[in-house]
Amino acid sequence: MSSSPIVVIDSGLGGLTVVRALRAALPAEHIIYFGDTARVPYGSKTAGTVTMFVRQIIHYLRAFEPKHVVIACNTATALSLQAVRKEFGDLSISGVIEPGARAAVGAAGGKASPLIGIIATEATIRSRAYENAIARRRTMARVLTRATPLLVPLIEEGRDQEDPVVRLALRQYLLPMHKEQIDVLVLGCTHYPIYRSLIGRMLGPQVAVIDSADQCAQDVCRRLGNASRLRRSAIGGGLRCFVTDDAARFARLAERFLGQDVEPPAWVSPEDLRETVVQSPHLALRSAV
Repeated sequence: MSSSPIVVIDSGLGGLTVVRALRAALPAEHIIYFGDTARVPYGSKTAGTVTMFVRQIIHYLRAFEPKHVVIACNTATALSLQAVRKEFGDLSISGVIEPGARAAVGAAGGKASPLIGIIATEATIRSRAYENAIARRRTMARVLTRATPLLVPLIEEGRDQEDPVVRLALRQYLLPMHKEQIDVLVLGCTHYPIYRSLIGRMLGPQVAVIDSADQCAQDVCRRLGNASRLRRSAIGGGLRCFVTDDAARFARLAERFLGQDVEPPAWVSPEDLRETVVQSPHLALRSAV
């Protein structure tokens, strides 16, 4: 139904950048956000572990009858999207990598052999998901990848762009790419747009910076529009959040990602998620409300 919510799933706070873009583009939509804050970061974990986490969360939230599920985490998209699409064949599910790759190729313009840089978590880089997605669209494109494992913990700690540790980390990560004269840089983690303006200043105006969160939101708009499932209402939609740990901290830091205050999120323990996998939809709904 068009009045059903959009579900957005992330390992922690980063997926709120997708929520912000979705609310700007689709203000009438109801959104349910789930941040797996007890088990963040996903970027250093195996594919099997990440897929298990995503399965548990989808099982828990499907009782809300979502019209679309967004895996708003590049690592989870790279490692679990194919598996959960197969398992939850009745749900419309998308991720962030394909939209980001499509935008990167577009931003490269008419260059015969553009150099596209990717910064992401270790797991996303190991998966080669961005490289494969870019190669399907631009066979002559060259791709330079860099794992940037410090950035998610720094962002989750609430460190801003003026923090000297943040600046030092970004210089270490970006300088080799800058020396290689990349044409495009993809922010391959939905946490990273928090530092987008600083990254842009460090690289200079000659490098196009692609925000995977923004591209993901545009992709969701297109999918729902094509399926005639957009909510038509003069009344703004709502946002409901769930976390697996430290709800107070999430509420405090969420404003940086959304640009506005959020209601305190509901807490769901990882044990509850594991139990929900074997519960009936009715019981899952009862435990969620």
